[in-house]
Amino acid sequence: MTRQFRIASVMLGSALVAGAIIAGVAWMPRGPDPAFLPDMIGPISVDTDRSVWVQKYQVTVAEWNACHDSGGCALQIVVRSDQQPATTPATGISHPDAQQYIDWLNHETGGAYRLPGVAEWTEVAQGVLPDKPEPLFTDPSLRWASAYMVEASIPRALKPSGSFSTTDDGVSDLGGSVWEWTQDCYAGTGEPLTPDRCPAFYVAGLHIAAMSFLERDPARGGCAVGVPPAHLGLRLFSDVAS
Repeated sequence: MTRQFRIASVMLGSALVAGAIIAGVAWMPRGPDPAFLPDMIGPISVDTDRSVWVQKYQVTVAEWNACHDSGGCALQIVVRSDQQPATTPATGISHPDAQQYIDWLNHETGGAYRLPGVAEWTEVAQGVLPDKPEPLFTDPSLRWASAYMVEASIPRALKPSGSFSTTDDGVSDLGGSVWEWTQDCYAGTGEPLTPDRCPAFYVAGLHIAAMSFLERDPARGGCAVGVPPAHLGLRLFSDVAS
């Protein structure tokens, strides 16, 4: 290394340090961003020896688009002129979309957020879900008619966060018009599959259904099991406080 090169390197390093300390703030690697932390409720008991923390509302459009704007989510969600991004649930989300958002959020916050399992979601929602109705028809050939009439009673309109029932623990909209992706794989009658090979996952709402993992619009694509949900979104669970 020549003397001139050493001098230039020292000068450049000094300039970078000086620029970093402007306004009295030394440069440091960026840590977790608390601005992205979701509103979590907990601890909520889901069995005899385990508790979880649950997002109060479903992930909103504003929360989702923060992921998109930072390059973490490929999907951008647009709301109607009469909707507010901060209070409108993010919908039109596939299972890979949901996992992409969770990966981004955990990276940005240092959190351990995840999708729920069906059993724990049902345990959290048990106080606000209606009892399972009796079959309308006993004739198997009329099963389609039962499904049609049950579907007609499902709320379809996408409403602002907090428009539906709230559990005693403070978790809202579990029985609303947005079905929430879970981490539980639906493999039909075949052998259990790992999540990366799963063709469909259960979604939780007024009833449990199974959707193709790539589906974003249940009305268009139908579902593998159960009456098609109205909308597909997500709610975060965590095993630790945040």
